Amino acid sequence: MELAHSLLLNEEAYNQLGEVQKAEFIFEWLRYLEKLLLATSRNDVKEKQKTLVEQLLSLLNNSPGPPTRKLLAKNLAILYSIGDTFSVYEAIDKCNDLIRSKDDSPSYLPTKLAAVVCLGSLYKKLGRILGNTFTDTVGNILKAVKSAESQGRYEIMLSLQNILNGLGAAAAPCHRDVYKAARSCLTDRSMAVRCAAAKCLLELQNEAIFMWSTDVDSVAALCFKSFEGSNYDVRISVSKLLGTILAKAVTSKHPGTAASRQSIRRVSLEEVLELLGTGFLRGSSGFLRASGDMLKGTSSVSRDVRVGVTQAYVVFVSTLGGAWLEKNFAAFLSHILSLVSQSHPKATQTQIDAVCCRRCVSFILRTTIGGLLGEKAQLAVVKDICQAIWKLKKVMDAVMSDGNLETRVGSTDVAASQHMLVCALQELGNLIHNLGTTAAPLLQDSSTGLLDSILSVTLHPSISVRLAAAWCLHCIAVALPSYLTPLLDRCLERLTGHKSSPEAVTGFSFAVAALLGAVKHCPLGIPHGKGKIIMTLAEDLLCSAAQNSRLSAQRTQAGWLLIAALMTLGPAVVSHHLARVLLLWKCVFPASPKDLETEKSRGDSFTWQVTLEGRAGALCAIKSFVSHCGDLLTEEVIQRLLPPLPCAVDLLTQLSSILKMYGSPLKTPSVVYRQRLYELLILLPPETYEGNLCAILKELAADLTAPDIQLLLGNGVACGSLEYDPYLIYEKDVEGDSVPKPLPPALSVISSAAKLFGVVCAHVGETQRLPILEQLLDSIKHTKGARQQVVQLHVVSSVSSFLKYVALSKGCLGPEEMKRFALTLVTGALESTNPLLRCAAAEAWARLAQVLDDGAFTAGLAQVSFDKLKSARDVVTRTGHSLALGSLHRYLGGISSSQHLNSCIGILYTLAQDSTSPDVQTWALHSLSLIIDSAGPLYYVHVEPTLSLIIMLLLNVPPTHAEVHQSLGRCLNALITTLGPELQGNSTSISTLRASCLLGCAVMQDNPDCLVQAQAISCLQQLHMFAPRHVNLSSLVSCLCVNLYSPYLLLRRAVLACLRQLVQREAAEVSEHAVMLAKDSREELTPDANIREVGLEGALLILLDKETDERLCHDIKETLNYMLTSMAVEKLSLWLKLCKDVLAASADCTAITCVDTMQEEEGDKGDDASVLTTRHDEKSHPFTNPRWATRVFAAECVCRIINQCENASSAHFDIALAQEMKKKDSRNDFLVLHLADLIRMAFMAATDHSDQLRLSGLEMLLVVIRRFATVPEPEFPGHVILEQYQANVGAALRPAFTSETPPDVTAKACQVCSAWIASGVVSDLNDLRRVHQLLVSSLTKIQAGKEALSHLYNESASTMEILAVLKAWAEVYIIAVQRHKNHRQPLKTTSCLEDSIRNGSCSSDGLLDLVYADLGTLSRLWLAALQDFALLTLPSEFASQLPAEGGAFYTAETSENAKLQYYNSWALILHATALWLTSTGFVVADPDEGASDLSRPVTPTSMCQGSSSGATIKSPEDVYTDRFHLILGISVEFLCSLRSDATMESITACLYALQALLDVPWPRSKIGSDQDLGIELLNVLHRVILTRESPSIQLASLEVVRQIICAAQEHVKEKRRSAEVDDGAAEKETLPEFGEGKDTGGLVPGKSLVFATLELCVCILVRQLPELNPKLTGSPGVKARKPQMLSEDGSRLVSAALVILSELPAVCSPEGSISILPTILYLTIGVLRETAVKLPGGQLSSTVAASLQALKGILSSPMARAEKSHTAWTDLLRSALTTVLDCWDPVDETHQELDEVSLLTAITVFILSTSPEVTTIPCLQKRCIDKFKATLEIKDPMVQIKTYQLLHSIFQYPNPAVSYPYIYSLASCIMEKLQEIDKRKPENTAELQIFQEGIKVLETLVTVAEEHHRSQLVACLLPILISFLLDENALGSATSIMRNLHDFALQNLMQIGPQYSSVFKSLVTSSPALKARLEAAIKGNQESVKVKIPTSKYTKSPGKNSSIQLKTSFL
Repeated sequence: MELAHSLLLNEEAYNQLGEVQKAEFIFEWLRYLEKLLLATSRNDVKEKQKTLVEQLLSLLNNSPGPPTRKLLAKNLAILYSIGDTFSVYEAIDKCNDLIRSKDDSPSYLPTKLAAVVCLGSLYKKLGRILGNTFTDTVGNILKAVKSAESQGRYEIMLSLQNILNGLGAAAAPCHRDVYKAARSCLTDRSMAVRCAAAKCLLELQNEAIFMWSTDVDSVAALCFKSFEGSNYDVRISVSKLLGTILAKAVTSKHPGTAASRQSIRRVSLEEVLELLGTGFLRGSSGFLRASGDMLKGTSSVSRDVRVGVTQAYVVFVSTLGGAWLEKNFAAFLSHILSLVSQSHPKATQTQIDAVCCRRCVSFILRTTIGGLLGEKAQLAVVKDICQAIWKLKKVMDAVMSDGNLETRVGSTDVAASQHMLVCALQELGNLIHNLGTTAAPLLQDSSTGLLDSILSVTLHPSISVRLAAAWCLHCIAVALPSYLTPLLDRCLERLTGHKSSPEAVTGFSFAVAALLGAVKHCPLGIPHGKGKIIMTLAEDLLCSAAQNSRLSAQRTQAGWLLIAALMTLGPAVVSHHLARVLLLWKCVFPASPKDLETEKSRGDSFTWQVTLEGRAGALCAIKSFVSHCGDLLTEEVIQRLLPPLPCAVDLLTQLSSILKMYGSPLKTPSVVYRQRLYELLILLPPETYEGNLCAILKELAADLTAPDIQLLLGNGVACGSLEYDPYLIYEKDVEGDSVPKPLPPALSVISSAAKLFGVVCAHVGETQRLPILEQLLDSIKHTKGARQQVVQLHVVSSVSSFLKYVALSKGCLGPEEMKRFALTLVTGALESTNPLLRCAAAEAWARLAQVLDDGAFTAGLAQVSFDKLKSARDVVTRTGHSLALGSLHRYLGGISSSQHLNSCIGILYTLAQDSTSPDVQTWALHSLSLIIDSAGPLYYVHVEPTLSLIIMLLLNVPPTHAEVHQSLGRCLNALITTLGPELQGNSTSISTLRASCLLGCAVMQDNPDCLVQAQAISCLQQLHMFAPRHVNLSSLVSCLCVNLYSPYLLLRRAVLACLRQLVQREAAEVSEHAVMLAKDSREELTPDANIREVGLEGALLILLDKETDERLCHDIKETLNYMLTSMAVEKLSLWLKLCKDVLAASADCTAITCVDTMQEEEGDKGDDASVLTTRHDEKSHPFTNPRWATRVFAAECVCRIINQCENASSAHFDIALAQEMKKKDSRNDFLVLHLADLIRMAFMAATDHSDQLRLSGLEMLLVVIRRFATVPEPEFPGHVILEQYQANVGAALRPAFTSETPPDVTAKACQVCSAWIASGVVSDLNDLRRVHQLLVSSLTKIQAGKEALSHLYNESASTMEILAVLKAWAEVYIIAVQRHKNHRQPLKTTSCLEDSIRNGSCSSDGLLDLVYADLGTLSRLWLAALQDFALLTLPSEFASQLPAEGGAFYTAETSENAKLQYYNSWALILHATALWLTSTGFVVADPDEGASDLSRPVTPTSMCQGSSSGATIKSPEDVYTDRFHLILGISVEFLCSLRSDATMESITACLYALQALLDVPWPRSKIGSDQDLGIELLNVLHRVILTRESPSIQLASLEVVRQIICAAQEHVKEKRRSAEVDDGAAEKETLPEFGEGKDTGGLVPGKSLVFATLELCVCILVRQLPELNPKLTGSPGVKARKPQMLSEDGSRLVSAALVILSELPAVCSPEGSISILPTILYLTIGVLRETAVKLPGGQLSSTVAASLQALKGILSSPMARAEKSHTAWTDLLRSALTTVLDCWDPVDETHQELDEVSLLTAITVFILSTSPEVTTIPCLQKRCIDKFKATLEIKDPMVQIKTYQLLHSIFQYPNPAVSYPYIYSLASCIMEKLQEIDKRKPENTAELQIFQEGIKVLETLVTVAEEHHRSQLVACLLPILISFLLDENALGSATSIMRNLHDFALQNLMQIGPQYSSVFKSLVTSSPALKARLEAAIKGNQESVKVKIPTSKYTKSPGKNSSIQLKTSFL
């Protein structure tokens, strides 16, 4: 194929190829040439033009196939348009000669066609340059039409279209001739020719004025004729023509000149509508006014014409556009409705016709109003429709109140208005359904009277109108959930009040049922009590049905309908009424067969009608119960359901005899009864009706073979409509928002029977199946013609369903004859003329083989088909058997032997090439695609031949046979799947295959049929998945963009499925290609796709707004989400602008101006409403009034964008950094720079009319607050960036707290309020009050508990709102307490000080003060909510103990729904309650508690006690105990069984609550005194630590552990103290031991608090430092390893665990402490050893510091001194010290790694904190001293400094036994070091510090020494100090270090001199040098001081001054 890529055709390569390859080669060359010509320079083209033209024209004689000729023509035209045009006339002449040729042989046809196509293309491209030749050409072509066959006529019409397009007005002389030719082609027998003629005429009407003026009537008549017998494509093309012409006729403004030239007729809108109406009502015969059929009244307009005209209406209005429709809507509506009115009784004479016409009218209304109008215009339309309904209602009222004078006339009038009303009501319902809550203002507008109009027509005499009104109410309830309950109440009230009017009973029962069906679409539900009212009413209707025969049928139907609809409310509601329903069900059927007999003998026609109605209703109610309340189907319930079933089946068998007795009135009721019974049986497991299987089977057989044929053959396919089955009104609809459309009962009973037949037949005995099958076969034989086909179709599909069931359940077919019968049945059907029947038979044929699963049988079947296909010549046999082969493969996988596969493929190849019959080709290729799919890898050998066959056919099958191309597309797709990832390969064979696949796709992309184009796109999608490098992305994307707005749904679906896949991998590339394409914009791009301005993303958003197909909308959203994920951060501005445009387009352009907080300070804080100012954007807007669903999606996108930015870069949330980076590179873009837009968008969404959008807006606001709350404002230090938007936030929140806001919006708003207050953005209390006030108002609202809230929704909705408010308050209170705590801590840094000055101290306590006012109420409500939660979390076995009426905030019936709400909010409420209890300290009695307040429902003080005990007042102690256990219980219950979905927030809140609880003494005493409780808690916390890795959770858990240990310590201390007080006189020895371990020291696991704590601490430590576990390290001893630094979190955890360990000895008795001490010491020293890392500056790591702290705590424990444990402790502590010393001298040389300072400090802690006998034993003491000596020798100054400091503390130790040995050993050493100072001057501050520390040590020695030694020491010290001094000369030139040393020495001398004056004097006198030095130094010092003082004073003052100025200016 690469050889084909050249400018001239490579003839050498071409001639070497075979026939098929030649065609491929030419096509590939032409494809390449097209791209190349556009890219080549004009001169290069001119050079080779002559050769190229010759090559191209010579191809004409090569009989090119359709795609090739199209490309050839295109290239010729491009060539001439770029190069010279002088030789073009020769080309035209050549084409004309080819067309004139008399050769009519089929082989010459392609050449002629190619010539025709070339002419079209040349004229289209070159246009008027060829002006003078066109008359000959057109004449020639028109002459050819007369003799051409269908393909020729098709191509000629398209060619004429191109010629007209190119020439424009210049072609006027030929217009009439072309018009004449196209007219005849428009009614051609070939459908493709009709389509082409329509396109030609569409082109013609652009210039030919007569078509839409003088000849408009005849054009219309012609189009109506063309619709007759048409297919879908023709209807689309012709309706486009008709609609466009009529639109032009209405809008054209004729220029004066033209008017003078032609007699032009102006056409008014009325005339055009009249014209269309005539076509709709009378079809093509409408213009022959007095045709005989019309007079006889027999003609019925064919369905095709009616549907075509319907489509033309839509095109007409769409062409005129939305604005036109808005203006002329009233006229349009009245005309459209009149199509089904009384003035045209023909249109609605039969039920089926009427239903069909109504569907057409509804389609016109839905497509025009739904597709063209924005939300505002739709609101206006609703009013117009309302007016129409009122008018129709008035007409009806007049007729109804007219008395009985002209009753007959009246009834026809009523019947007439019915269809108009149905259409109007359905469109009204659809409109409101789509408008959602934005329609609220309409319903509140009393002048429209919308609800009244609907409710008034609920009483219409026609059942269809009553149903339509009910459905309309259903739509209103789904759109506006707040209207659901009021509407339900109104309908129930009227139903109860008008029980005596039959219309009211049915009308209002339909309405109630429809409203109940809406409940599942409204998450907020309806009050629970409604179920009871409805059930009572239904019972009442059923019981009173017999009282009045005029009403019995209606009441019976209404009663059962209400019960059936009630079932959709689900188990929670139904369980309360189940017993009554089952009782009614039992009573509706006779108890025994005998009773049934007596019934039969007694009844008359009317009673049977009522009885059947009642029983059918009962069956329907039970079916509804089984399908909606599966959870209630327990064994017991099923047993109660079963008894009436046998009787119901008995009645089924008797129906035919009853029918014979009473005749036709019972016909419909009996069919309905059958259908209901079958539907119920399908849902029930077959075991439940085992005894009746045979009886049922016989009835099914009878139903399948004796259908109501008249109906089935009446008029093609029957339309469905709600009146055929009113019970569907409450079911969830399948088709989105449109009305349910059940088929007539006679049809639906058959589909139910066929389904049930499979199940029943599979369950009867194998012997009983045979007679049934025989009976079915006989009945087929006994029918003839069309009727036989219908029966056959039913039987075959039923048998197929039976075989499918048997195959799935691995059953067995039964006796041998069964096989024979089944085969006979299916073989007959395989050769039927009905294609549907052939398909069903092929399926059954394969299923039979699947069930028998016998290779020989399968082979036999395949052989039968082979033989038939070889011998038969007729289309029917060949299509049937070819599909049978495909089905065999499909159901049996690749048939076991490959020879079958080969024979199959061989035969199908042959059939696929049978060009005489496109049908055979289509079926054969379809079958081949099934085989390729199922054969999988086995097919590999056949890939090449199959692919070349497909390509050959693609290149040669005429485009008129679209269905062949579709099958080819399926085959290609299957082949690509079979090749799979192999397609990436580079071998020659794979490359060839890949090139062929791509070529096939290219051919299909050019096909005019939209389904073939869709196939092409999905093939390219597959190729892109398997071999992405080889698919040209730019051309694929351009193809997708061109078809993005295609009018064909399936093509749009394919485009989006492909786009969705592409953007997952390479979103940026796809987006770029789309924009590039739009910039090079060629004419193909649809006008809607405004990609150039808004990018592909924007185009998709626009499409999402217009699209109605759910699956497609889902794909668009997915695609946008993928694009957003990968590109939002890079293209931030574009995305935000798109979202903003979508949201702003709806907000009436309300813009928000940011309020400048700084200026606002002075004046009064204006109301939030002043934030809004309106301004109108002049710019044109890409989004015109988008729908609310699109706006919701845009709001969700904004939240996603914020999340994406969060994962990207910190600059998105740091304004200073963002501005700096933006300066560096202006292309940088950061989210924080768009904050104003984010706030604006959130505001617009949060204040919209649509509730869903308000929820999204509030969510967006929440995300913005959480992400930006901490971003500082660089221009105003100390402030945050969000502060300036506080007015906007307030204004966005306020509307959510009005009384009519639904609870879910209020709940969300509460969450935002608390987040805003908690974020700390606003520090000024007055500003905070605005938002705080909103929370206060909602608190007031909920205070009255569950009784006071709105009764519009289910009780669980009010539970949700109450809990949301309580949770919000809890969050605010928690934050307030935290801030208060932080504020009370001493102010550490100056910045804190500044903050506190800035905020005034009000901010921290102020928030707490705000909450404090409502704390009393809040605490009560919080406790009540927690009590509810505790009750709801009890296991089900305690259900009987729960309060019957529910809790404080939930009712017993809605407890299941309430659980979820409580689960979302309990944690914060728990934390807040714990904090509140802590703040009262469990001491202050609540004044509201006690008896005075027990009448309120919310009294958590009476925990779970019955109302009887209300009188007994609990003591405060009991109240506190209850509260304590409530909080502890909830926490433990939650923590001990953490669900996988438990949030981090809940766990931490729960742990913080426990911390708060244990912060105060009283709860601690509770825990301390109850050891089991403590152990339980510790075990739970241990589990939390094991199962949750989060450090914050683990730290919080450890804090609780520490508090538990403290509680235990306090308890032990208290017991010891009280025992000492009691036993004061007694001997100390007799005191009992307190603490764990008692006298023995044993700790029992599971019973010991200490043991549980140790387990937990070990778990934490070992997880951070695995080396601590001897099992892991493999050696019991201490092995030195390289120490490690832990992460910050790890260090924190280890430190916390060590603190707990050090507290443990205090909880034990002396003996107990001995048993745990080794473990504690091992762990503490272990941590020290493992983490003693050397840090710069001699710091200690945090873990080392913690372990030293812990050591100190352990060593100074009183247990070490207690007499019982003293000796053991001493031994253990000595061992511990040895261990520390051993760390230093490990076996191998690794000790350099350890930090000496850490170890020395540890030794010092031992020396100072233990009793002397631990460290004074000589061996240990010597080792310690050696360590100090060694360390003093270390060169590192930091180590020396630390060593001096440690020695300093040891020397000061009061016990000489400890300190003296160190002094003796180390003092002289220190002295020597200090005397070196003269030789080695200190060079840096570290060395200076060493000397200073050394001097301090010596001074200490002086103070410690005995009197008589002191003078010697001072004598040593003074010379050293004096040697540091400098004289005045040296002082001037000295370094700062030396000067500092000088100052230090001088100060010390000044202090020591006076203390030891005698020594001082004697020293100075004895050494003159020292004296001189000292004097010089003092003198120099005085001089320098004199100089310094004045300057320092002077320099400081301006500093002070300026700092003050700065501050004041800042504040």
